[in-house]
Amino acid sequence: MPSLHRIAPTPLLLKLRAFLDQCKLRVNSLIVFTAMIGMLLAAPGWPSLSRLLFASVGIALVAGAAAAINCLVERTIDARMARTRSRPLPQGLISPGETLTLACITGGTGLWILGSAVNALTMWLTLATFLGYAIVYTLLLKPNTPMNIVIGGASGAMPPVLGWAAMTGEVSLAALALFLIIFLWTPPHFWALACYRRDEYAAAGLPMLPVTHGVPLTCLHILLYTVLLVAVSYLPFTLGTTGPVYVTLVTLLNLHYLEVAWKLWRNYSDTAARAAFRWSIVYLTCLFAALFADRLF
Repeated sequence: MPSLHRIAPTPLLLKLRAFLDQCKLRVNSLIVFTAMIGMLLAAPGWPSLSRLLFASVGIALVAGAAAAINCLVERTIDARMARTRSRPLPQGLISPGETLTLACITGGTGLWILGSAVNALTMWLTLATFLGYAIVYTLLLKPNTPMNIVIGGASGAMPPVLGWAAMTGEVSLAALALFLIIFLWTPPHFWALACYRRDEYAAAGLPMLPVTHGVPLTCLHILLYTVLLVAVSYLPFTLGTTGPVYVTLVTLLNLHYLEVAWKLWRNYSDTAARAAFRWSIVYLTCLFAALFADRLF
């Protein structure tokens, strides 16, 4: 019986796989998920399946391109941090030129899909989001100010607005409420990570808040931003976008997040910071799932 041999992947396939790794698919999946919830909330009935598909694909492609550009710009920093030194660029699995070329193709294709199959407003907003993350945040804010994630969080908060614009051709107060939720969620999410990775950020020369102002002040900021987040999480209900199902579910999420943030501030440990970081991802995912559940019922 002849032996079976695994066929080695071609160099091109390896390059494409390395590029996909730089697109941060796990993060991208949350971006697309929140954008799709924005689409579902914007439509009075069920949205057009084709428009939802084209908008989701276009947003995903541009978000992936932005993540790849982020990896390109930060490749020397990534090489100095344990969390990121295994990324394709520091490992030499793909060159900067190849990354830039594939990012341009990917992002350009995404913008073309949005402009031709969705609407011009969504295309331009998505382009602005790309520039805000890849240029303003990565090049200007992150290496220069400890408030980088506060200001730069605006780009990460855009996906539900993009989804809303894709369905309606406009941006409403309800869409801005979803934006504000993610905008206020972003700092405590990343500050928790920065707390237990503070030595790596210090070695890389990045002025993250725990590095420049210490862990206790950062934990206080996490608590204060969590309180603000809890307050704005009820905006979809006060604006009439959601009903009691959402209020019930988000209240349960908020109570636990407040508990996590309080304990982190009162009795810090790296283990607690890791738990806070993981919970923040669960929180945002479940909050947007609650928005969808309320839409169903």
